[in-house]
Amino acid sequence: MIPEAASADERALAEKFWRQGDESAFRALYRRQTPLLYRVAYRMVANADRAADIVQDTWLRAAQGLPSFRWQSSLSTWLVGIVVNRSREEIRRANNEALPQDALPEPSTRNLDPCSRLDLERAVAQLPEGYREILLLHDVEGYTHEEIAQALEIEASTSRSQLARARAAMRAGLEQRRDGP
Repeated sequence: MIPEAASADERALAEKFWRQGDESAFRALYRRQTPLLYRVAYRMVANADRAADIVQDTWLRAAQGLPSFRWQSSLSTWLVGIVVNRSREEIRRANNEALPQDALPEPSTRNLDPCSRLDLERAVAQLPEGYREILLLHDVEGYTHEEIAQALEIEASTSRSQLARARAAMRAGLEQRRDGP
């Protein structure tokens, strides 16, 4: 997903940060990766403040874990895995309370009418956590099943089956909304 040159550059920046404590290297990584991390966190927890906290905690954990990162995946895949796990912790900490309907993720830039966008976002928000994670990572962020497997520490086949179930649940939810109460 990330070109090889970008990956090598990120590795050099990461090593410069962790070996030499170079803050400019960390800032460069932070600027490159944070928009993606925030999008994933926000879509998972549907709350801007909680998403920002998750991203900050992700960077703290990443800075501590960077020396042991084995570079078997891209840096962004590893960081997204931390965001997903941290988001799960936050959701559990909030006692698995239902996502409020008025705190939905920002609409996509696709050319959907506002009502369709809202229905789609509500359907995503109501998916079970595992389905929502896979759907967002694959269909929205563009990760492959292999990258998702690495990030979530699951099998690629699990990612595929969860995505199929998530899409089926989305279709059912959207059809139910279309047909009315």
